[in-house]
Order: sequence, then C-alpha cells, then structure tokens
Amino acid sequence: MPDQIEQQLGDHVAVAEAMRELVPVVREVGSLICEAFASGGVLYTFGNGGSAADAQHFTGELIGHYKRDRRPLPAVTLTTDPTVMTCIANDYSYDDVFARQVTALARPGDVVAAFTTSGKSPNVVAGLAAARAKGATTVLFGGGDGGPARAHADHVLLAPSTQTPRIQEMHTLSLHLISEMADEWAAATESTATQNTPEDPTAREADAAPAATRGRRSRRVAGPDRSPMREREESPHEPTD
Repeated sequence: MPDQIEQQLGDHVAVAEAMRELVPVVREVGSLICEAFASGGVLYTFGNGGSAADAQHFTGELIGHYKRDRRPLPAVTLTTDPTVMTCIANDYSYDDVFARQVTALARPGDVVAAFTTSGKSPNVVAGLAAARAKGATTVLFGGGDGGPARAHADHVLLAPSTQTPRIQEMHTLSLHLISEMADEWAAATESTATQNTPEDPTAREADAAPAATRGRRSRRVAGPDRSPMREREESPHEPTD
C-alpha cells in the first residue's frame, strides 16, 4: 500500500509544476486587478467553505500587505458579514447570498472574483452572473473544466486538477502570485507619486531659519503700565497658563 503522505506530496508537486502553463493567465488576472485599483475600482471576492477562506485570504493580502510596506488596496470579501449572509439566506435563499450583495455593491470598473473547486455551487454561479449584469469584470478561480460557473467568467484561472485539496492549494499559490504583482505595482506607483510631488517652498524657508528661533513662539502679554499689548519670546519649555 503506497504511503498516503508521499502520494499526496507527489500529487502536489506534479500539479504545481503544471501550473507553469497558467503563468500567462495569472499575469493577465494580476494586471487587470491592478488596473482596476488604478482607476478607483474595488475587488470583491467570495466562495464557500475552504474557498471562502481563500477569498478572505486574498482580501487580507491586499488590504494588509503581502511582503512590501505599501498603501492598502480596496478589496471586500462577501462572506464576512454574518448578518447580511443570514438575512439573505433566511429571507430569500442561500443561492442568493452572493448575487444580492454583488448587485448592491459592484459597479463597472470593479472586479468580482469567485473561488470554487467544482464550479457548480448555485450561489457562486449566481454571484458571477450578477456581477456581469452590473458591468463588473468577472474572474473564476476554479479547477477541472470550471463547471457551470465558467460560462459567467471573463477570465478563468483553472487549477490543473480535479482533486479538491490540490485545487485549493493552487488557488493559494495563484493568489500569492497575484498579491506579489499587486505589492510591486502599489509600491512602484507610490514611489512615482512621491517623486512627482512639488516641493513645498515653506519647508525650505523653515529649514533656512536660524536654529535659535526654531521651536519658539510669540506670546502677547500686558505690560505693568497697562500699555498696549507687547510681544515677548516664549520658550516651549516655559510653563504657560
């Protein structure tokens, strides 16, 4: 009987190696997400179970950061509000939990990304369809042939496996690769913005001021002869009333 751990490790390595063929698609998806951010768009993600965790993981990498210290990027996962989720599931149907949120939030210029290992979950299919109806760009992180969800995706990133664990592992790899792209893009645009910021002339004047006058402020006080208010210099270390 083959060792199950060794077999799973071997399967993982084989599927990860096959992911090389998807590098152009990963770059394409990463670029379109960065372009959406550049034009003020938002990334919305969702999924069920382990795929919900992947969707949240992706959002965390973007709002927090992946490796670089840079500005937060606008991303929202639609599985994280239990009040909204249970309201829709209870009053309508669990099939509507993503579609209704997408209809409320998504706009043209946004990106809506679904994570699913089967591509068959009705709420995932409905969520992507709703995103297209709102004019958002849709991305499917799937596996195998993509299932019914594929028909509603503008961009498809399918892990080359039909095994749920391997698909989820490749989804994590994919979102990490895209997070690296987003990190690099955001850091580069921040650097460019800093270089193009006009210099504040008052800052130069402050730097040129004599050191003895820095950190001191004027205070108007009444003289003992009740003469008009006069000026005196006050050290920042003097007590004030």
